[in-house]
Amino acid sequence: MDHEERIALFLDYENLAIGAREHLGGLPFALKPVADALAERGRVVVRKAYADWSYFDDDRRMLTRSHVELIDIPQRMGASRKNAADIKMVVDALELAFERPYISTFVLCTGDSDFTPLVHKLRELNKRVIGVGVQKSTSALLPPACDEFLYYDRLEGVEVPPARPRRSRPATAPVAPPEPEVAAPEPVEVVVAVEPAADAEPSARDADALAALVAQSVTGLQQSSNGAVTASTLKRTLLRKDPTFSEADYGFRAFGELLRHLREQNVIELSDGSAKGDPEVSLPEHGDREAAFGVLRTVVQELAAGNGAVALSGLKNRVRKVAPGFSEKKLGYRSFLQFCKAAATSGAVALEWSADADDYLLTPPGA
Repeated sequence: MDHEERIALFLDYENLAIGAREHLGGLPFALKPVADALAERGRVVVRKAYADWSYFDDDRRMLTRSHVELIDIPQRMGASRKNAADIKMVVDALELAFERPYISTFVLCTGDSDFTPLVHKLRELNKRVIGVGVQKSTSALLPPACDEFLYYDRLEGVEVPPARPRRSRPATAPVAPPEPEVAAPEPVEVVVAVEPAADAEPSARDADALAALVAQSVTGLQQSSNGAVTASTLKRTLLRKDPTFSEADYGFRAFGELLRHLREQNVIELSDGSAKGDPEVSLPEHGDREAAFGVLRTVVQELAAGNGAVALSGLKNRVRKVAPGFSEKKLGYRSFLQFCKAAATSGAVALEWSADADDYLLTPPGA
């Protein structure tokens, strides 16, 4: 228990309830999917929700049964209370951060960008911050500020009703008596285009982008640290790059399943780590990289037969004609130039800058 994360949960309830109602087809907000997601991350020891509860009578009962402390911010007639609940929530969070040092993680359930300064301050106090919000009502400024951001609509147990397609009224054609002497006009087919729902999301993100993201992250971790790269370290790095990252968006049930898939695709290699269930992740030393270096060498040799040297500009397209699936990012390189430099280091090609050509020039090895 001493090693578990202690979590404080703060709910900007009006923001959540209105966001769910307006953008999730009238779906009422439920705390259970949030509670289940947090249970996987640690012990929730504080639960507070802020709203004018006279407007959320049914929700109040649901939250009380879940042991949430309800902070009432009454709305007085004729008075402005735009930021009253926000200010109270910020004050309580900071007070808790100073008075309860054992609380290591703060969960802010809101999509309001006004809480971004609070996120920065909590992180300055060495607190981990997780955000939760409805995707369509969450400001673009808030997720990048957090250590991790969970979209409520993507949580397990949230079943968003499908958007209803707009129906067009069928045109009723008048019935006219037949006139054989007059040719009837050809029927015109009317195609009614139904716009996709605004809430529609792809079931899985691009697999190539996933492979490139993981390969780049592993490469960066290997260069910045002397130790082995573990799966848990890689997951934290991916969340730092994109706090909304979730393996479920790519169709995987767990991060380990995602890693095994990438191993089968020869993007990474897995080996037993010092801790059980936390394998070490590395990039293939040979295989795809050596094959890619070989393709580059072949293309350079063919092009250099007439000109003697090949400019870097446009070379990538030539490589893709030979190997349509080529991507330097899948191999862990941030750019094609970085890939060519690695190929030059391995001796596959020679690479040097030419001031006259204002470009890098590649030649076959030994030329």
